[in-house]
Amino acid sequence: MFNCRRGWFFRVTRAATSLQRPEQRPRPLATRPAPRPRSQALGSLKCFLGALKMEITEMTGVSLKRGSLAVEDNDSVAPAEAAKRQKVSECCLTKGQDGLENDSPPSSENVPGLPEAVHTKEGKKDSAAQLDIEGEEEEDGLSEEGDEEEEAESFADMMKHGLTELDVGITKFVSSHQGFSGILKERYSDFVVHEIGKDGRISHLDDLSVPVDDEDPSEDVFTVLTDEEKQRLEELQLFKNKETSVAIEVVEDTKEKRTVIHQAIKSLYPGLETKTEDREGKKYIVAYHAAGQKALANPRKHSWPKSRGSYCHFVLYKENKDTMDAINVLSKYLRVKPNIFSYMGTKDKRAITVQEIAVLKITAQRLAHLNKCLMNFKLGNFSYQKSPLKLGELQGNHFTVVLRNITGTDDQVQQAMNSLKEIGFINYYGMQRFGTTAVPTYEVGRAILQNSWAEVMDLILKPRSGAEKGYLVRCREEWAKTKDPAAALRKLPVKRCVEGQLLRGLSKYGMKNIVSAFGIIPRNNRLMYIHSYQSYVWNNMVSKRIEEYGLKPVPGDLALKGATATYIEEDDVHSYSIHDVVMPLPGFDVIYPKHKISEAYREMLTADNLDIDNMRHKIRDYSLSGAYRKIIIRPQNVSWEVVAYDDPKIPLFNTDVDNLEGKPPPVFASEGKYRALKMDFSLPPSTYATMAIREVLKMDTSIKNQTQLNTTWLR
Repeated sequence: MFNCRRGWFFRVTRAATSLQRPEQRPRPLATRPAPRPRSQALGSLKCFLGALKMEITEMTGVSLKRGSLAVEDNDSVAPAEAAKRQKVSECCLTKGQDGLENDSPPSSENVPGLPEAVHTKEGKKDSAAQLDIEGEEEEDGLSEEGDEEEEAESFADMMKHGLTELDVGITKFVSSHQGFSGILKERYSDFVVHEIGKDGRISHLDDLSVPVDDEDPSEDVFTVLTDEEKQRLEELQLFKNKETSVAIEVVEDTKEKRTVIHQAIKSLYPGLETKTEDREGKKYIVAYHAAGQKALANPRKHSWPKSRGSYCHFVLYKENKDTMDAINVLSKYLRVKPNIFSYMGTKDKRAITVQEIAVLKITAQRLAHLNKCLMNFKLGNFSYQKSPLKLGELQGNHFTVVLRNITGTDDQVQQAMNSLKEIGFINYYGMQRFGTTAVPTYEVGRAILQNSWAEVMDLILKPRSGAEKGYLVRCREEWAKTKDPAAALRKLPVKRCVEGQLLRGLSKYGMKNIVSAFGIIPRNNRLMYIHSYQSYVWNNMVSKRIEEYGLKPVPGDLALKGATATYIEEDDVHSYSIHDVVMPLPGFDVIYPKHKISEAYREMLTADNLDIDNMRHKIRDYSLSGAYRKIIIRPQNVSWEVVAYDDPKIPLFNTDVDNLEGKPPPVFASEGKYRALKMDFSLPPSTYATMAIREVLKMDTSIKNQTQLNTTWLR
C-alpha cells in the first residue's frame, strides 16, 4: 500500500512540476525574473498541495484511477466582442477547466467562452517586452507570500465543493466495455488540435515561405532603425509622451537609404506619416501622426496595393495559449488593435493548436518576421484573400490525444475505441459549461429567466465555498456584511471580473435597478448564464430519453430535415438511426418530442417556476428561441494505437513544427515501463472532446471527482 501511494505521489508531483520544465513551460517573450524560492517552512504536504493546485489550474490531468480531464472551452466569440473582453479577469464566472468544446458560432446552442485575460500575472510576464496599447493595467496587489496560505486553503475547500457530472445530468454511457485509467495532458503536447476548414481540409503548418510581392518593402526595414529610435517611435505612435513628432537623422544620405527609413516607419508603426526635412545642412526623416489617436485602429488604406487582397490569411501554430491570448500577443507586436484579426473558432489553451487566422492589411512579410521574435508561436502558409474569416465557417476540429500510463488491456482498449468509432458518445454539454465554483452558472441563468433579479445579484456576489482568489473572498465578505457596492468594489483590485462589473453597475444605478446594473456585464457573459441553464435542462432530458428508450429511434422522437425538426412516425421509424435523433434546448421556437420526455421537459421547467409554453422574457436579450442538438455523435477519422515507452518526458508523436524542422518520428520499443493510447478523431462544431474521452475511459470528468481521486492517498 505504501509503495502504491509513493508511486502515485510520484505521478502527481511529476505531472504537476512538469509545468516547470523548460520544454513544457510556456517560453517567455521577454526574460522572466528569477522565481522567488519557496519557504522551507511550508512543509512537504503544503508544497504538494500547492503544486497539485497549480496543476489543476494549469489544466494538466493526473489521476490515481482515471485520467483528470482538464481542458478548455472553445466556444467562439465575435472578434469585436472578444476584443472588448480580452481583459476579463480570471475571477470570471467559468473558465473551461474540464471540457473541451469544438468551435462554434454564438447561438442559443453555443455559449461564448470567456477568453483568458492577457493581463493576468502570467500574461504580464509574457508581455514584458510588449507595448501596453490600452495604456492601463490593474494589479492584483497581492504578494506571493500572502497568497500561499490562501492557495493551500482554497485547494482544500475545492476538494469538498463543486459539481459532479450527476449534478448536471451527465449519467449515461452508450457502450458496455469496462473502463480503464489514463493520464490526459500530462504534457500539453499530448493534446493537439487541428482546425478543419470550410473546404473540409485539416489545417497544417507546412510552409513558412512568404508570397512574392514586388510592392513589399525590403528586409532592411527591420534593421535600419536603432533600438532608441524604435522606442521613440513606439512612444509617439501610442501617444505615450508629449512629442508631436520624431526626427531621425539620415547618416548615409542617399535616396535609397531615405526610402528604406520611410518604409520602415510606415510599415512598422501604423498611423504614422513621414516627410523629409533639411535642418542645418542635414537630412532628417520626420515621423508624425496624420489622423490623431484613431489612426492606430484603422490600417492605412493608401499604402495597400489595389491588386492585392485586403486580408492576409495564415496558419497559426501555438503552444499553451488560447486564441484570444495569441491574438493579443500578435496585435501588440504588430502594434495594431486585436479587432482587425478574424478566425473561424477559438482553440484550447493547454494544448498545441493549429488554426487559420486572417488579418486586415498586414503583409505576410511583417507576419513572418514575428517568427524571429516569438516563442511558442509559428506563422506560415500565407496567402492574400479578399475576405476575412467568419465564425462558424469551420467544419470542426481534428484531435490527436495521448492518454499516458493506461491500465487497460489491449482487448479493453480495442473494445472502447471500436465502440467510439462505430457508435460514438452521448453529446452532453461538458462540465465547464456550468462553472467550477459552489454556485453553478445554471442557477444564475434560472434566476434570470424567473425575473428574480435580487436572487441573481445574491448568487453572483454572496460568499461561497470553493477555490477563489483571496481578494474575491474579501469582496464577498464585505458585500455580505455591508451590502455596500462601493465598499465591496474597493476590495477588488481587478475590477473587470463579473463581480466587479456588477458592483460597478450597482454603484451607478442603485440597488433598486439591478437589471441595469447587471446590464453593465458584457452581453455574451450575461447570455452565458441562460445558455448554461438550457444546457443543464438538455443534459437531464437526454439522460432520461436514453434511460427510457435506449439507443434506438422511437415514434415521437425528433429528427432534422434541413434546419427543420420533424417527428419520427411509427411507419418510418426504421428509416432512422439513433444518430439522426435530436433533442431541443428549451425555447419559444422549438417543438418537443411526442412521448414521455415531452412531459419530463414540462415537469422540470415547472419545478423551476418557468412556463415551457412562454419562454419569451420581458427583456429581449433573455428570451430563449431554443435550438436542436443531436443526442449521439459519432466521431470521424478515428484511429488509435497503443505504444510502449520508458521516459515520461519524451513526446510520442511529431508536431507540425517538428516536421518542418525535419525531426524523425519517435520510434517505440515493443515493451516499455509505461503504455500510452494515442487517439486521432474528428468532431463537428459544438461538441466536447472530453465527452468522447469520458466514453472511452468510463469516468466522471468533473473537477470535484478528479480532485477526490487525486487525493485518496491523503486519507
